[in-house]
Amino acid sequence: MDSRTTRREFLRSAAVAGAGALAVGCGMPTYKKGTGPLIQVRRLKPDQKLNIGIVGVNHRGGSNMRSVSSQNIAALCDIDEKYLAAAKKKHPNAKTYIDWREMIEQPGLDAVVCSTADQVHAFVCVHAMRRGLHVYCEKPLAHSVSEARLVRDTYNSVKGHGVRTQMGTQIHAGNNYRRVVELVQSGAIGPVREAHVWCGRRGPGGVLPEGEDPLPENLHWDLWLGPAPYRPYNRKYMPGNMTWNRYWDFGNGTLGDMGSHLIDLPFWALKLRQPLTCEAKGEPAKASPYTNPKWLMATWEHPARGDMPPVKLTWYDGIKQPPSPEGVDLKKWHIGCMFVGDKGTLVADYGKHVLLPKAKFSGFKPPKPWIAKSRGHHNEWIHACKTGDDTLCNFDYSGMLIEHNLLGNVAYRVGKKLVWDPKHLRASNCPEADKFIRRAYRKGWTL
Repeated sequence: MDSRTTRREFLRSAAVAGAGALAVGCGMPTYKKGTGPLIQVRRLKPDQKLNIGIVGVNHRGGSNMRSVSSQNIAALCDIDEKYLAAAKKKHPNAKTYIDWREMIEQPGLDAVVCSTADQVHAFVCVHAMRRGLHVYCEKPLAHSVSEARLVRDTYNSVKGHGVRTQMGTQIHAGNNYRRVVELVQSGAIGPVREAHVWCGRRGPGGVLPEGEDPLPENLHWDLWLGPAPYRPYNRKYMPGNMTWNRYWDFGNGTLGDMGSHLIDLPFWALKLRQPLTCEAKGEPAKASPYTNPKWLMATWEHPARGDMPPVKLTWYDGIKQPPSPEGVDLKKWHIGCMFVGDKGTLVADYGKHVLLPKAKFSGFKPPKPWIAKSRGHHNEWIHACKTGDDTLCNFDYSGMLIEHNLLGNVAYRVGKKLVWDPKHLRASNCPEADKFIRRAYRKGWTL
């Protein structure tokens, strides 16, 4: 047995053993409800730099790392040693790790940026926050409904101690989203009772990849899998979110991915929170037991909230799309959101919006902007970490958004309209949905 094999076997065993220790510590402080983190959040002056640990250093991780590089990149972690070595050249003073659980114990860290595959998001977020670390996490915040709730609850238990968070919905910081929110909330199109959100990206449908490919020397596959079910390595799972994200074991498809950006707009503008019901349909689930479907439609019914009436929100992906309103051909809009109000319709995407019917809104003067221009999505988080100010996509807001969105996948997979009981985190009419609301973890992994 050569040294490389010995090292791999050791890491495989250590990954499982170490994960089991998470429940009782893994080097973490004892955490009691109501006490917050035992490691104090370091207070910084505006001109001081955060010491940031990066979990996932390439692809989205590389982009996020560049976006926070005004600070001190103090630690780098990746399960791909080639990616790790390349990042080390850019940040030579950073310590390197292949296991994020070791990285978050590094003395002197202030914050963590998480850009892993979805199945690891909640684990990094929860354990980092419990150590008193600020967290920026790529979307979606979690891999299951119950995880989204746990991340949100954990954040709400530690935010009073100074922990600040942000989910990676970068479009939330754009000017167009702000102007659309202002139009809706000012009543430009009257009370909104319907919202339609769509994305033309298609899922793969089908089954798991066949066979097992040789494991690259630079890749620590067992650590990549984390709490997900063990699957033999296959190159079709890697490297980006258009591969692994399409499998239920590791991702939540177009709804989990792009829904984080697109449903964010009506969720914000209409002040949505917990739905009353959720139902979904798509390519028959039996034809796609392991992968996200080729197309999906999901509908949530929301109660009246404050000055907002009841709202029915519908999501479409793949080949599905809402009917085009008069004056706009939605087939030319690959993504978008349509608000249907009593006095008109508003259609928007990331960078533009249109009020309909056009003749009615000719000469319309929008309200004076009241949502301040963003200092930049990542900079909002950096500023909050130093000052104690909040972010717009903190884990309270984004945890609720992701819990809401992932319920659509649960409804699809169980094949029933769900009556949602948010207090007990269950579908009151469908106990068989529990296995999708709370996913099972690989032996040794506890959250």
